Amino acid sequence: MQITVNGRLYEVEPGTTLLGYLESRAIDVRKVAVALNEEIVPRKSLSEVCLKDGDVVEVIKVVAGG
Repeated sequence: MQITVNGRLYEVEPGTTLLGYLESRAIDVRKVAVALNEEIVPRKSLSEVCLKDGDVVEVIKVVAGG
């Protein structure tokens, strides 16, 4: 199935969770915010949310300033 992540199409297996996708791309979930179909997904829920064909994911890198 296809999902869009930050404007690019990706193929993922059915049943893939948001956490599984992020880990497969070596993305440290402690350093990003994730939106699924324009809704922010709490970090604690990433392992519970299964991706569906056509989903749109935005991964935003969190930068601390000083």
